[in-house]
Amino acid sequence: MNLVKDLSERRGRLHKITYKREMAEKTVCHLKVEAPRIARKAKPGQFVVLKAGETGERIPLTMGGTDPAAGTIDLIFQVVGKSTALLRTFNVGDSIQDIIGPLGKPTHVEKIGTVICVGGGTGVAVMYPITKAYKEAGNNVIAIIGARTKDLLILEEEMKAASHDLRVTTDDGSYGHHGFVTDVLRKILDEQKDVKLVVGIGPVPMMKFLCKLTKEYGVKTMVSLNPIMVDATGMCGACRVTVGGKTKFCCVDGPEFDGHEVDYDELVKRQRAYLTEEKVSMEQFATAGKRGG
Repeated sequence: MNLVKDLSERRGRLHKITYKREMAEKTVCHLKVEAPRIARKAKPGQFVVLKAGETGERIPLTMGGTDPAAGTIDLIFQVVGKSTALLRTFNVGDSIQDIIGPLGKPTHVEKIGTVICVGGGTGVAVMYPITKAYKEAGNNVIAIIGARTKDLLILEEEMKAASHDLRVTTDDGSYGHHGFVTDVLRKILDEQKDVKLVVGIGPVPMMKFLCKLTKEYGVKTMVSLNPIMVDATGMCGACRVTVGGKTKFCCVDGPEFDGHEVDYDELVKRQRAYLTEEKVSMEQFATAGKRGG
């Protein structure tokens, strides 16, 4: 068979969407996508970089799970800009042009005792396979998930199955504990003195205050960071973060780091570097009202 024709046909098959679900008042989308080689190799904590179409932007997305037997990976993302808004328009049967991965260092999982896994917002999607892995390794796993309101909670049943004890919080008190994930975490740390590790994934402010809290108790804490990323191979430096006073590249050194050593204020500034351009791009996409790639 002609090589060019063969590659073209393989491209058409590889990254087909087999499942789509909209969650959290349609602000979060869950896609199952065919990517058999990635599904076989990926481990909890790793991510992929994808490009929806020929002229699309490269964006990193952490995998919310994999199914090696079916050859699919789970992408759960929040619609926050043009590229994720574009991706949300894709339906079952459509194909994503390019997906590379697995990228980044996987979560280091071992049997250590009691582990608390804390997820906020769409960070719960990233936390799910990690929580599941710690439980399967024989740890006592307590999970805390939170959102602004009940309608924005995701993966509650999945997190319940992946842990031994699930606690739920909402900022407005519409469901579960009325307050923040850190409120529940403090209560647990006061009651249990044998917690070996806390893993926190969510909005930067949540991770910052979570780490301030765990530092009071002297509990090791890991966080997964999501800075702006371009090539995802360590060459461009766009995803640099300061950890322990040293520059790290999130794509190859992370995405997980010691939460007590991260410069969160710098991370926020870097994430906001292109807010104006992102707003203009989103407005242009919304005005076009059609898939552009």
